[in-house]
Amino acid sequence: METIKKIKLGAFVLVTLVLTIIAVFLIGRKKKLFSNTFYVSAYYKNIGGLQVGNNVRFSGIFVGIVEKIELVTDSTVRVDMQIEEGVRKFIKKDALASIGSEGLMGDKLVIISPGKNSLQPIESGGKIATSEPMDMDKVINQLGNITASATAITTDLAKITNHINTGKGSLGRLIYDNQIANNLEGTAKNVEKGTKGFAENMNALKSNFLFRGYYKKQEKEAEKRKEEKADSIKKAKKKS
Repeated sequence: METIKKIKLGAFVLVTLVLTIIAVFLIGRKKKLFSNTFYVSAYYKNIGGLQVGNNVRFSGIFVGIVEKIELVTDSTVRVDMQIEEGVRKFIKKDALASIGSEGLMGDKLVIISPGKNSLQPIESGGKIATSEPMDMDKVINQLGNITASATAITTDLAKITNHINTGKGSLGRLIYDNQIANNLEGTAKNVEKGTKGFAENMNALKSNFLFRGYYKKQEKEAEKRKEEKADSIKKAKKKS
């Protein structure tokens, strides 16, 4: 019985020791305890939820972690980063450190972009330039305002469409009110009658002896113009 207890105790101690070693290895690997590292600092007005232990990436590759975050003044936060020594030669003095996120709603991380002009690598303990992170609260508020405006416009369009469909308003009455349609039809008929009556009156004037001479003169002049035009066409054909 005592032997079984000792075996169980020994197995428990062994498993605990193995798990401890694995945990130390994983933590050490994440914190770069088993490789050469260097430190750089970056200063921000707002770190947007960045925390100690978050990743640092350079050109999309994991190269370090956030080692320390310290409030320097009421408007400045210092972020210390521990980075692999092997990538220091690629991080130039004019490199830029911005704060991003793993996916849309993932953990925050520091993203270091390569420098463009400087040829000198950043020194250990040096300061790296920064760009302020996007304020997601402002973005969300702006999206909310846009959504509210779109909803209001949609509601107004629905009201207008409903008024038209139910025959309300000027446009709705014009489309759906039979009385207005009948009035428009009557107006068109009156215009047609008026035009016909005007033509009849003109014919009557032509028959009237007081205006007969005038209209005959007009007809003769029209015939003369036709003849002159026909002669001009004939002459032009002969020349060609």
